[in-house]
Amino acid sequence: MASKQNKNKSLKDLAIPKSPTGIDGLDEITDGGLPQGRPTLVCGSAGCGKTLLAMQFLIKGITEYNEPGVFLTFEEPTEDLQKNVASLGFDLKKLSASNMLHIDHVEVERQEIEETGEYDLEGLFIRLGYAIDKIKAKRVVLDTIETLFGGLKNEGILRSEIRRLFHWLKEKGVTAVITGERGEASLTRQGLEEYVSDCVILLDFRVTDQISTRRLRIVKYRGSSHGTNEYPFLIDENGVSVLPITSLRLEHKVSAEIVPTGIEGLNHMFEKGGYYKGSSVLISGTAGTAKTTLASYFANETCKNKGRVLYFAFEESPSQLVRNMQSVGIDLESHVKKGLLQIHSSRPSLHGLEMHLLSLHKLVKDFKPDAVVIDPISNLISVGSISEVRAMLVRLIDLLKLNNITALFTSLTQQNISGTNELTEESVSSLVDTWITVRDVEGVGERNRGLYILKSRGMGHSNQVREFIISRNGIELLELEIGPEGMLTGSARKKHRQNVSAQKDKNIKDIQRRDREIARKKKILESNIETMRIQFESAAEELNKLEMEEQELSEKLTPPIKKHIKKLK
Repeated sequence: MASKQNKNKSLKDLAIPKSPTGIDGLDEITDGGLPQGRPTLVCGSAGCGKTLLAMQFLIKGITEYNEPGVFLTFEEPTEDLQKNVASLGFDLKKLSASNMLHIDHVEVERQEIEETGEYDLEGLFIRLGYAIDKIKAKRVVLDTIETLFGGLKNEGILRSEIRRLFHWLKEKGVTAVITGERGEASLTRQGLEEYVSDCVILLDFRVTDQISTRRLRIVKYRGSSHGTNEYPFLIDENGVSVLPITSLRLEHKVSAEIVPTGIEGLNHMFEKGGYYKGSSVLISGTAGTAKTTLASYFANETCKNKGRVLYFAFEESPSQLVRNMQSVGIDLESHVKKGLLQIHSSRPSLHGLEMHLLSLHKLVKDFKPDAVVIDPISNLISVGSISEVRAMLVRLIDLLKLNNITALFTSLTQQNISGTNELTEESVSSLVDTWITVRDVEGVGERNRGLYILKSRGMGHSNQVREFIISRNGIELLELEIGPEGMLTGSARKKHRQNVSAQKDKNIKDIQRRDREIARKKKILESNIETMRIQFESAAEELNKLEMEEQELSEKLTPPIKKHIKKLK
C-alpha cells in the first residue's frame, strides 16, 4: 500500500505544471489550465473569439493570479484593442498603468516584406524580450501569427522561423498563447504551428438551420489528460464561458428534504407531501391543461418559503406570465421585487440548444437558485432533433442535481395516430424522478381536467386520477367519485351528486315516515295496554269483592254450627 501511494505521489510530481486560465469551464476541460512555460495555439475561423479568449487569459492571470502579461498584436492597434474589450469590463489602460500589462502593436505590411537573403525574427525577439523583462511577464499572447508570416512564400524559411519562435518562447519560460487563423486543409494556414505547440485549442463558429453556436475542442495537450469532446462556449458581457459536458458518473448527493408542490391536494397524493429537494419533475399534457399554472404554483410556494427560483418561459413574456397568474390567485410580481424570482423569457430560436444550456449554467452560477422551472421544454424541439434535445436535457438535469436544485419541466404533448406522446415519452420521461400527467377528460359535451402521477422515484404516491378545477381562488383537486361508467367529472359529477342528494333526501323522508308509523303503533299499543290494565284492575276489584262477601257469609254461619255441635256432645 505504501509503495503504491509513493508511486502515485511520484507520478503526480512528474505531471507538468499548469497556468490556470481563469475562464469558466476551460480549466475543467484542460484539467487545471494551459501548460505552464509552454506555447499554446488557439486557432479558428474569423469571428470565433480567438483574440478575446487570449486577452481574457492574460487579464485573468493579472487580476486573479498576479501574473503580469504581454499582449503583442499584429492586426489591431492598441487603442482599437482597448475599446473592443472595454465592453466586456476589461480596463486595459488601468492594467497598463499598474505595470502589470504591456500591449505592443507591431505593424507588418505584407507588401513590404521581401525575401532577400537571411530572414529571421531576431528583431521581434528583442522587442518581445524587452517587454517581458520590463514587467517580468509570466504570460504572453501573440495575435495573430499569420500576419507575421503572411508575406513569405519560401516555405523553408517560414517553417524554420515558426519553430524558432516557439522554441524561444519556451526558453523564456513564459506561458504563451498564439492565435492563428484556420487553414483550408489544416488547423492553421501554414500547417506547422499545431505540431510545434504543446497544446492546441480549436474554436469553431458554425451556423445550423440559421442558429449559430460557438464550440471549443482541445485537439491535443502534451503530457496531460484533457476533455476530447466539443464544448459550446458563450461570449457575453463577462467574456468567454465554456460549458463542460457532464460526467457520465452519477455521483451527485441526494437530499431527504421535501419541498411542497404549492397545491394542498397534490401534496396529499405524495406519501411524503411533496417532491424531494434536488429531484427533477416533469409535468406533461396537451394544450390548455394548466401545466404553466401548476409550475407557477410550485415557484410561488418555493418563494413563500424564502427560496430562490429561476423561471425560463419560452411562450410568455414576464409581464404576461405575472398577469395571467394573478387571475388564479398567484402574486409572482411580489417575489420578483423581493429578488426571490427571476423570469427569463425568449423564443427557443434565439439560441441553439447548447447556448440555452450555457446561458442557464451561467444564471445558475450567478443567481444560485433553489429551484429552476423551464416552461415548456417541448419548444426546444424547434432548434434541435429529439436526440439533441435529450442530450441537452441529460446535461441540464445532471447540472441541477449536482447543485441540489429542484427542477420542474413542463412539456406539451401531441397525441399521434398510435396514441403515444412522442417527445415526452421518448426523450424526457426516463430522465426525471417524478412524472405528473395532466389531461383532458371529455364527456357529456364538455371538457374537464384530470391529473395523475405516473411515477415518483423513492416515494409512494396515489394511483388515482383526480379531477381539478381552476378558479379565482386557485387550483382545487376534487375527491375521486366513481359512477357506473367509471370516473365522474364535470356535469356527470354534479348529476351524480344531485342523485346522491335526492336519494339521501328520499331515505330521510322514508325514515321519518317509518318513525311516524312506529310512533302511531306505539300509541295504539300503549292505549291497548292501558285498556287491558283497566280491565285487569276491574277484574281484580270484582274478585276482591266476591272474596269479601264470602268471608262475611262464612262469619255469619260459624256461631250456629258451633252451638249444634255442643248439643250433640
